[in-house]
Amino acid sequence: MRKVSLFIFVIGCTMSLQAALNERYVAYIAQWREVALQHEQTYGIPASITLAQGLLESSAGTSELAVNARNHFGIKCTSEWMGETYRYDDDLRNECFRVYKNAEESYQDHALFLKNRSRYARLFDIPVSNYQAWANGLKECGYATDPAYAQKLIRVIEDYGLASLAQQQEPKKAVVVTVSEPIKTITRDFPPEYVAPLTASEEKDAFYKTHEVKKNNGVRYVQAKEGDTYASVAFSLNVRERALREQNDALGRTLQAGDMIYLGYKKTQAPKEKTYVWVRPGEDIWMICQREGIQERSFRELNGLPKDVFTFSTRQQVLLRKVKE
Repeated sequence: MRKVSLFIFVIGCTMSLQAALNERYVAYIAQWREVALQHEQTYGIPASITLAQGLLESSAGTSELAVNARNHFGIKCTSEWMGETYRYDDDLRNECFRVYKNAEESYQDHALFLKNRSRYARLFDIPVSNYQAWANGLKECGYATDPAYAQKLIRVIEDYGLASLAQQQEPKKAVVVTVSEPIKTITRDFPPEYVAPLTASEEKDAFYKTHEVKKNNGVRYVQAKEGDTYASVAFSLNVRERALREQNDALGRTLQAGDMIYLGYKKTQAPKEKTYVWVRPGEDIWMICQREGIQERSFRELNGLPKDVFTFSTRQQVLLRKVKE
């Protein structure tokens, strides 16, 4: 009898906790439902996807980023971002995230972030009703590194009935057209055909069409374009983001337009004809290593530079390869 009572008590506590979680999610959906539907009409982003991302990324408005940065979609800093920033440990330590004046601004920036970046362009060929394809497309385009991201979005949409949000609005009026024949009622809502995502090979080919491959110190590289991130480049090249960052000594760094992105590991020293180089005050050690195609660790060892020094304070000559004694 005591076992049964204990079982009932545990089940009751679990149900109460689930109810509390549901209430928080339901309240968040009610708060942002109209905004999500408006963005569906204006930008073509499914309201179900907007709300599911908001729920997941912000833990229904209670996450550290949502509370301290009013950032409900986990959008990180990019080269064009001129607003306030907030440092937070995500995939890497101390990553840079955007700060908004309010949550409404976060929702607006999320819509523009998806609409104005070329890597998400193919999503807008998918009907807004096909939330499964949108969820999978967001993951494939590099929005999140979580391998289960698409499944989590789909689960939230289905658990909370987000796919039927548009149907809960006032029904659209049919368009009545008068012709020589009897009056007919027709509809204008014919969604475009779904365009299948590019294969890994096609994605890589498309990337190389817009990013010219060059060589420096014997290592192949490309230059970052506006809107590129290490995640999106890694996705296009079908490599792991961390591996790409390690090749470029870029753990914890944000990719900027014009940055060199090495496609293999840099050399430990410069070629024979280049033993040293002059540097200016304020020059960034990482930028010098990228420019010369040398691993940062090797460069620091050659010049006796401690790990906590990131720029040069004076004009000086620095070694790029070992000098024979």
